[in-house]
Amino acid sequence: MKVRFHLPDPAKHFKLNIVFAEMLRNCPEYFREGVEIASVYGVFPPAIWNGGRTQGGTCDKAFIRAALKAFNDRGIPVRFTFTNPALEKKHLNDDFCNMLLNLGNNGLNEAIVVSPLLEDYIRKNYPKYKLTSSTCKRITDPEALAEELNRDYHIVVVDYDLNNKFDILKDIPNKDKCELLVNACCEPGCKRRSAHYRSIGEQQIAYCAHIKKYPSVPFNVEKYDPEHYRDCPFSQRGIFEIRNLSTHISPDDIWEKYVPMGFSQFKIEGRTANAFNVLETYMYYMVKPECRDEARFRLLRSLEDSGALVLK
Repeated sequence: MKVRFHLPDPAKHFKLNIVFAEMLRNCPEYFREGVEIASVYGVFPPAIWNGGRTQGGTCDKAFIRAALKAFNDRGIPVRFTFTNPALEKKHLNDDFCNMLLNLGNNGLNEAIVVSPLLEDYIRKNYPKYKLTSSTCKRITDPEALAEELNRDYHIVVVDYDLNNKFDILKDIPNKDKCELLVNACCEPGCKRRSAHYRSIGEQQIAYCAHIKKYPSVPFNVEKYDPEHYRDCPFSQRGIFEIRNLSTHISPDDIWEKYVPMGFSQFKIEGRTANAFNVLETYMYYMVKPECRDEARFRLLRSLEDSGALVLK
């Protein structure tokens, strides 16, 4: 049995993910049956192709190269979230995003896509990359989802409004290609989700343009359009706040319902989340309940020893 988890984020949560991967390798007795890290997904900012969550900050080439090597040496792909739906043809030549693809162009790393324009560009210029079809496409029609699963994608991330609709899930073909987002924080059935994804993409473009022109001046979203560029009010919901949502998938359900149905790929949200929330989410989903306290303590000690955690 393989239960494969896709974790956030190669930059923001770099040390947490490396230490967690080491704990999975060295202390398998803490973990539920079959747990594997399928990928670490996200971007190294500032990436204009990024979507789903606006991500600020900057990473230099040396850190990017080191982070890619750290994950890849452990057999973990980095999966770039190139899911900006607002891209235009002129954005395809972005130096930074093309650098990311070149640095990771070893046949192991992957990319998540939404824009047909960018998808075609990556397929043509970086054919070694396996491509994932993003949940940002909002494919909720079962027939359209079946068509997407028959296309040339390594993985298709299912719209999470379908998470607990077992009458639909049981008939989905190619379940081994499906990825389910287990801890979605957005309101189920949100009417603004597609529009929000686009406004996030536009904000990412505005941010990247700003720091290119004014690298030492903080990006002030109020200077642009505060009504348009607004964050999801639910984006910082924590692991204890999302359990009653209809889209929530519990760890017991993963092993007792979804895996027996044929699903094996599960995504944990949290690219821009607080590190403690991400850590607790890892404990909740991948660690045996009776081992969580010991595993959490061991992980926190390892993070402190690495300098990633400083408590005063």
